[in-house]
Amino acid sequence: MSEPRFVPLDFVRLPESEMLERARRFHAGLERRRSVRDFSPETVPRELIELAIRSAATAPSGAHRQPWRFVAVSDPEVKREIRIAAEAEERESYENRMSEEWVEALRPLGTGWQKPFLETVPWIVVVFAELWEEGADGAKVRNYYVKESVGIACGLFIAALHEAGLATLTHTPSPMAFLNRILERPGNEKPYILFPVGYPAAGARVPDLARKTLAEVARWREAGGRPAPEA
Repeated sequence: MSEPRFVPLDFVRLPESEMLERARRFHAGLERRRSVRDFSPETVPRELIELAIRSAATAPSGAHRQPWRFVAVSDPEVKREIRIAAEAEERESYENRMSEEWVEALRPLGTGWQKPFLETVPWIVVVFAELWEEGADGAKVRNYYVKESVGIACGLFIAALHEAGLATLTHTPSPMAFLNRILERPGNEKPYILFPVGYPAAGARVPDLARKTLAEVARWREAGGRPAPEA
């Protein structure tokens, strides 16, 4: 077994004032991020999608396996095939699979089984989780912390799209095995999230929702003090 190889860390220490400025600017930008279901058909340059994928692929991963595969689709015929298959699964879910409690939880979002945006958007990006790799000898090589690793990459992908001025939605029709068939992906890859990507349509509207406050989502344990009371 070869010894691990290390290189110097490429890291720039910033003044605290600049750190705070960057952090506040980044947060302010993400505060405007919303999931969008009403898209414009306007063309989006492929390079923007490539850069978002490259940014997502910088994510940390278990044993550095990088178990993500991004399939970007702009072909109208393939997008239509995806829409037809996704709507078939979604209709079955809404009418037969989902509990009344689940349907009620989705009611404020105004969602249903119809997904016309899957044809409207200029791009669909499907992220697959690679469960295992094939070694040089043809044997299966296990990947580690696959769900966690791919989940982090998807979060970076969403942030990268938003930073680039694009909108998206995390769409997870269940089951999603039809995506392996349509996109000709091997059995060791499992569909994780389907992202429609594009510009919001003119006059696009989103549900009137509020995010939880910092007090609701964070707890602090600092030296010399007692834990803050829960909100």
